[in-house]
Amino acid sequence: MEYFEAFCANFSNYAWGTPLLILLLGGGFFFTIYSRFLPFRYFKHAIDILRGKYDDPDAEGDIDHYEALSGAIAATVGMGNISGVAVALVAGGPGAIFWMWISALLGMATKFFTCTLSVMFRGHDSHGHAEGGPMYFIEEGLGKKWKPLAIFFALAGLFGVTPMFQANQLTEVLRTVVFVDIIPLDADMDVVNFIIGICILVIVSIVIFGGIERIGKVAGKLVPVMVVIYVTAVLIMIGMNIEKLPAIIGDIFEGAFNLRSVGGGALGAVIMIGAKRAAFSNEAGIGTAPMMHGAAKTDEPVREGLVAMIGPFIDTIVVCTMTALAIMSSGVYDSHAEQVDGVLLTTEAFRAAFPTFGAAILSICVLFFALTTLFSFSYYGTKCLGYLIGADKKHYFNYFYVIMIVVGSVIKLQAIINLIDGVYATMAVPTMVGALLLSPKVRKASLDYFERMDKVIKN
Repeated sequence: MEYFEAFCANFSNYAWGTPLLILLLGGGFFFTIYSRFLPFRYFKHAIDILRGKYDDPDAEGDIDHYEALSGAIAATVGMGNISGVAVALVAGGPGAIFWMWISALLGMATKFFTCTLSVMFRGHDSHGHAEGGPMYFIEEGLGKKWKPLAIFFALAGLFGVTPMFQANQLTEVLRTVVFVDIIPLDADMDVVNFIIGICILVIVSIVIFGGIERIGKVAGKLVPVMVVIYVTAVLIMIGMNIEKLPAIIGDIFEGAFNLRSVGGGALGAVIMIGAKRAAFSNEAGIGTAPMMHGAAKTDEPVREGLVAMIGPFIDTIVVCTMTALAIMSSGVYDSHAEQVDGVLLTTEAFRAAFPTFGAAILSICVLFFALTTLFSFSYYGTKCLGYLIGADKKHYFNYFYVIMIVVGSVIKLQAIINLIDGVYATMAVPTMVGALLLSPKVRKASLDYFERMDKVIKN
């Protein structure tokens, strides 16, 4: 196990070098400028699309705009928002939050481009069913000679969407908070974690073996509930310590540009931590969301790109920020950051704010966040496997997927984070390269679409 942990750490450090940082942040900056800020200027129009104003039930695809965004948000507004933010604070200090914001703002433009492409260049699987995602827009948009790059993405995707992080953090909360009073003190924790992992496996299996339609419907019902509960709780926590906010905001900005920000780490390390956690949180540029949005019922690619753009805003700018403010204002960041990490730090913040029922509130949120992410990630993996070996065999991924739930429940958090960070980096390369090369297609389609929409709005 020590060798595996060392391998994961080295893999993550090697993959997340300066070239990848330039590709993700520089690519997002390019998309923002190249689009002339059009996606941002039409944010209200994106909300109208999300509300179903432009839905076409007869269009090609499997799920509507709302279900597509709910499914994507179910995969992104998850444990990355609860424990991922805590990981960022412990590893990079308050300054890492600022760089999460920057990554998210640039990621909105990236999501717009990649998810527009996922509909614009939808391919078809071996059954003739329409499919979207980086592997399809690379092959369909750039041509067959680029297929090795598409295959590379699909292979990386098989491991990038494993459920280990979510299963690990959900198991941690269930063991230390929900079932803490019924687990014997002398119990073997590895065995306890294994049993909890099996229980999670059963629940997830019931949903994911039902296909994308069931995933979309379940996510559509759970996402609003989990967001309302969590947002309400953290807003109350922030309100209870509102007088601390000016100092906290000051710490975030000071840490963002402090050349020796945290533990002797250089500024570049803090930027890297913020970019990593933003990528893990909202997945902009990684390539997973285009697979979900590529299944939307629409014949207007730009519309789906606009809907997708909302994801990083909700996920990182809103939810992650509130989590960071709640943790920092509670006082536990200063007193517990060296002892606990991940979801346990967030749990301590909830306990500090609500001594009687804080842990219970977070447990409910963790359950919703983790399960909805677990449901959605399986869909991404089946699409990758279907692309590689055929649609008739794609369901085999789900058997591998549920086994990884149990594996994630019993191994260490840091090894999981390093492994997923490294694989995400390998997924980002083909996604961003393909999107950058095809960006003129998106810009041309955007100008045409917005010109038509302006005429409709004026009339």
